[in-house]
Amino acid sequence: MAAGSRKAVPIGRVVGVFGVRGWLRIRSDTEPRAGILEHPIWLVGGEGQWREHALVDGRVHGSGLVACLEGIDERETARAFVGRDIAVDRDALPELEEGEYYWIDLVGLEVRSVAGEVFGTVTQVMETGANDVLVVRGRREWLVPYLPGSVVRRVDLDAGTIEVEWDFDWEQDDAGDREPSGDEREA
Repeated sequence: MAAGSRKAVPIGRVVGVFGVRGWLRIRSDTEPRAGILEHPIWLVGGEGQWREHALVDGRVHGSGLVACLEGIDERETARAFVGRDIAVDRDALPELEEGEYYWIDLVGLEVRSVAGEVFGTVTQVMETGANDVLVVRGRREWLVPYLPGSVVRRVDLDAGTIEVEWDFDWEQDDAGDREPSGDEREA
């Protein structure tokens, strides 16, 4: 069954084949890593072209994961899936507590300062270890720490906005040196 009109949330990737019976080696982007195996229906593909596949079986194998999808029962068939993304339908994800968001829900939101100045839209969210970072693209690209309560003041999914308290005047040139803001240039 084609699943092209759904909001697909990428959660992993097929990275290889395993054995001769059509099993796939999987890279999981879920936390915990084996969480990808809790989804009974996978959307496999990418770039808006998804096909639905039922997960028949899956397990941790060494430092990775392997999975068997319905209808893939030989190695050659499985090879055609290598390099494809694995996603789930957005509606299949568990509901979150108030104030929590899936990254996919933040992508595309307009980022504004607390004063109302629009800086651009979130193009992606990155994990850095210390905290997540919003990649905001407007007249340039900014990396804004996703720190609710301090930097991120408000997320309004209905309005499609994120309000932040962040100094967007501080810009860097190609050499990494700080460019003075307009007020500093005139001084």
